[in-house]
Amino acid sequence: MTVTTAPESPPADRPALQLVRVRTPQPPLEAMRRPLRLVLDGVPVPRPAHRPGPRPRPDRAVGMDADFGPAWSLRSDLPDPSAAGRRLIALTLEAFAGRRPMLQLQPLTSAGVFAALSAGRRPRWCESTAPVLIGRVHVCEPVDGVAEISAVARRGGRAHAVAARLEGIDGRWRCTALQIG
Repeated sequence: MTVTTAPESPPADRPALQLVRVRTPQPPLEAMRRPLRLVLDGVPVPRPAHRPGPRPRPDRAVGMDADFGPAWSLRSDLPDPSAAGRRLIALTLEAFAGRRPMLQLQPLTSAGVFAALSAGRRPRWCESTAPVLIGRVHVCEPVDGVAEISAVARRGGRAHAVAARLEGIDGRWRCTALQIG
C-alpha cells in the first residue's frame, strides 16, 4: 500500500519563492551608441567609417568602382611606416611652429585630419623656437595596410606624445587619425 502526502507549504515566517527574470546585459544597439570623438586641441576630428574585418583588396574590385576613388594598398606595396610616421610628425610640428605652410600636410592626411589641423589653434609649446627632437618611432600593424605609430617629441626641455593611424591608400601612407599630447 502506497501512501501519498500533500506537498508541504512553506512555514509562515518565510515568504513563498517567486520567479524573477533578470535581463542579461547586452551591448547597446548601433543606433544608440555614442561615437568616440577624437579631439585635437579642442577641435573634434571626424573619423572614417568603421570597416570591420579584412580590408578590401584592390585586385578584387568589381565593376566601375575599380577605376574610380581611392584603392586600399597591401603592406607589400607600401614604404616603411616608421619613416613615413617620422616625416608626418616632423612636418606637422613644423607647420604648427609656423616654419612650413599647413597646406603641405594635405597629401599626407585624410580630409578630416587636415580640416582639424588647419582649423585648430596651435598648441603654445609648438610656437617655441627651439628645435624639435623626435625619439624612436614605434610601429604596430594590426591589419594588413594599416600602421599605428607613436613617438615622443621633445622641444625646449618638455616631452610630448604623438600618436597616429596610417592607412595605405593608393600606394602610400595617409594619416587618418592624429593625437598630439
